[in-house]
Amino acid sequence: MRTKILIFALMLTCYTGFAQQDAQFTQYMYNTININPAYAGSRGVMSIFGLHRTQWVGLDGAPTTNAFSINTPINNSNLGVGLSVVSDKIGPTRDNTISADLSYTIQTSETYKLSFGIKASGNLFNLDVNDLNPADAGDPNLQNFNNEFSPNFGAGVYLHSDKMYFGLSVPNFLQDSKYNDNEVAVFQERMNFYAIGGYVFDISPSVKFKPAFLTKLVTGSPLQVDVSGNFLFFDKLMLGAAYRWDAAISALAGFQVTDGLFIGYSYDRETTQLNNYNSGSHEVFLRFELFNRVSKLVSPRFF
Repeated sequence: MRTKILIFALMLTCYTGFAQQDAQFTQYMYNTININPAYAGSRGVMSIFGLHRTQWVGLDGAPTTNAFSINTPINNSNLGVGLSVVSDKIGPTRDNTISADLSYTIQTSETYKLSFGIKASGNLFNLDVNDLNPADAGDPNLQNFNNEFSPNFGAGVYLHSDKMYFGLSVPNFLQDSKYNDNEVAVFQERMNFYAIGGYVFDISPSVKFKPAFLTKLVTGSPLQVDVSGNFLFFDKLMLGAAYRWDAAISALAGFQVTDGLFIGYSYDRETTQLNNYNSGSHEVFLRFELFNRVSKLVSPRFF
């Protein structure tokens, strides 16, 4: 019963008149295209990315997220393009978003590039009130929503070199709301403001260290700050840890299987009272990149 009450409270917080946040990722440093369109093509190769996240394992109705993206530079130009799909399931709701990204990059110095990006997206929102198991099935405030479509657009900037990156972005400029027949707001999409950054330090010829951060601000929600520190050994094995301010601690690992294939995993443990109701969150991803003789990297880039 306590779990059901907690889930119902979470649903109210997320979907009844409060700001809806974008899907949450622990491995944000490898999934930048979903939050910043200026990232498209910045790696200099075609990059294909897939991720699955299971949050708060053991808690009924907890979020489950799947993400897929592909981005690439356009040969002999300063343009990059990307396409991404995110499917987010939370309790009785399902969000499916498809986005197209376009970036333009300028060389600001011998080592730094500055990219500008725009994003166009479409969102399908579904709510099945039967999943709530309501005591009063005839409550007029409980109403299904089937594939409610919302278009949106966003933008971002991304400054990067082989050693560092910094970006600012707003993936969704339009603020949309879904109301039931009684004019009660069931879903509200608000602007998500992101700032990301990281720097790679060469500790030794075989060891690199990269601290990174992500901040996210949404109207009506607390400021989210994620900080992480990752070590890369022999350009193959990545190990690290992360902390989400007042929310969770995480362990991260990854392995460069081949020049083009990188796999990663992270485990989150809540630092809030939610820790009493779940056994943590799991996130696994795979990145596959297509090189040619011109674009082939001497060593894998650490972001």
